[in-house]
Amino acid sequence: MKKGDLTRQRIIALAAPIFNRRGFEGCSMQDVMEATGLEKGGLYRHFGSKEELAAEAFLYALEQTVKTRTDGLDHIPGALPRLAYIIHRFVDIPSPLAGGCPLLNTAIDADDGNPVLRKLVRKAFADWKKRLAAIVAEGIRAGEIRRTANPAQLANTIIATLEGGLVLSRIDGSREPLNNVEASLALLLDSIAAPVRT
Repeated sequence: MKKGDLTRQRIIALAAPIFNRRGFEGCSMQDVMEATGLEKGGLYRHFGSKEELAAEAFLYALEQTVKTRTDGLDHIPGALPRLAYIIHRFVDIPSPLAGGCPLLNTAIDADDGNPVLRKLVRKAFADWKKRLAAIVAEGIRAGEIRRTANPAQLANTIIATLEGGLVLSRIDGSREPLNNVEASLALLLDSIAAPVRT
């Protein structure tokens, strides 16, 4: 990797937690300059605008969070245990970036009208939904999950429940809402399990 690419990656890694905590409007280029030790010209040599840097910082934060929450998933056999694993990792392991879940933070931040970030958030949610729905569909094909289960509907329910639990936990300053969410989603997974054939 070239020196310029390494510098660019370093800027993104240092800017990501700032954008994640403060949002697009709350993070200034001065904040990024202080975190990186670069002058404004040094930043703009690598990024055409604050919006471009914010987009790259979000993608970096999202990648780190997804990696943390799905690490080891490939070694889990069966669709239902894989879904339970994803849910447990979300509940049990906080985002690796200061400020919490970058998807939730950026979704709220971009709702005020930043079209670039809004588009990236929409794609991130769609990708998450697609991954969960694929696991459900795989479970249906394997006879592990009831054929009446709707993969997209279940994916939406899991995502909405987890993110809602995260909001409540933040507001309450307690892990109880997230623990409640995990228990409720465990009941949901039990309800979609195909009957065991004897």
